[in-house]
Amino acid sequence: MIEAELKARVKDVASVKDWLGRQATPEDATYQDIYYDKGDELTRSDRELRIRTVSTAKAQRSVLTYKQARVDEESGSKPEHETQVSAPNAVASLLLDIGFTEYVRLTKHCQNYTFQFAGYDILATLVHVPELDGAFLEVETLVGDEQFDAALEALKGLLRELRLENELEPGTYTDAVLEARSR
Repeated sequence: MIEAELKARVKDVASVKDWLGRQATPEDATYQDIYYDKGDELTRSDRELRIRTVSTAKAQRSVLTYKQARVDEESGSKPEHETQVSAPNAVASLLLDIGFTEYVRLTKHCQNYTFQFAGYDILATLVHVPELDGAFLEVETLVGDEQFDAALEALKGLLRELRLENELEPGTYTDAVLEARSR
């Protein structure tokens, strides 16, 4: 599966929240992400290995994610493989023991909206990262390889609907956070 995803900078948060709120009820979540690398092997080849812990009012869960290199430069979309982990600290210890190191930790404060758009199951996430100025909107859907181009066009249509088509942010949060911390 490929996560077709677009990320845009949001200037008018109120209007985006209003539109999204008409599609679905938001769920507030905090994502605690720890990215790992071995030297710079993964980063250099545009891959990612992450443990994410998602906390909501209802539950907490952790996921181990491996993202392959981008299949689309404009969007930054990557094939990804995920599995839930019941013991994230044990997985972190295992990764460290086999030679990985922590690359970066970051926190994302999110409002998640799940709805249908143009025939796709969409997860739209309004994101604030403390080290970064402003807000971002991520829109994504998981599809097979053969559906990727059509799904990406649907996501672009969703951003046009929100008047965000000219606000695309192809960079990663990890790079932006590391840059902000180095200042």
